[in-house]
Amino acid sequence: MLKEKIGVVGAGKIGSAILRGVIRAGLVRKDQVMASDVSTALRQSIAAELGIEVTSNNGKVCDFADIVILAVKPQTVEPVVKEMAKKLGKEKLLVSVAAGVPLSRIENHLAKGARVVRVMPNIPCVVGAGASCYAGGAHANAGDLEKVGLILNSFGIALPSEEKYLDAVTGLSGSGPAYVFLFIESLADGGVQVGLSRDVALKLALQTVYGSAKMALESGKHLAQLKDEVTSPGGTTIAGLYALEKGQLRGTIMDAVLQATRRSQALGRGEP
Repeated sequence: MLKEKIGVVGAGKIGSAILRGVIRAGLVRKDQVMASDVSTALRQSIAAELGIEVTSNNGKVCDFADIVILAVKPQTVEPVVKEMAKKLGKEKLLVSVAAGVPLSRIENHLAKGARVVRVMPNIPCVVGAGASCYAGGAHANAGDLEKVGLILNSFGIALPSEEKYLDAVTGLSGSGPAYVFLFIESLADGGVQVGLSRDVALKLALQTVYGSAKMALESGKHLAQLKDEVTSPGGTTIAGLYALEKGQLRGTIMDAVLQATRRSQALGRGEP
């Protein structure tokens, strides 16, 4: 359990997921958490659900918390950081989950020596199954990184990283759920095409992807080995795999990760 108080600035999907994660995991008590948001509806919703204090005042969160998690949209990060800089000082730990915003752009608006950690989470954190990476700024210490790891692991898995790889993390796990949702939808569409009802096809597709990921996680086997275990000579699976390879599925997915990574890098440079 953490002894520090946690404040979340921005109670949208990712911010609220972090709040749920740390409370449900027993990492903090409810009286150790506060959230702010510009939306009255979001504040009321999260207060009713979690029983925590909420406010529209970001400065109040900074006064309250030892660890401030910045969960606002990338384009609003800098004005919000400027607003909070004096209250954060060097004593508070700032954790940014804003995609594509480099540590240097945040640190430039803070007191010299301010401690910052940048995090790249993904949307499955809302169901406690997130995949995150995190990197420390110039003045973040080992204790800071350990605490951030504990927070992130409360709603999924978290891996330490160098900041230079966080754009790649964005392209893979940050954007990856959308690729998986598209694959599941396509798998279900294939089932409909060969005569299954939409409801049956979708349920089978969802459970197939869930079960396959669970099997891969728990078996520890190489993915190629797992694939070969399903693939009989001259059977149905190799016929389907042939169609996927012929359609360049592997290369297309790799290119999706590449293009998303490049877009993250562009956003980090401040490009529109």
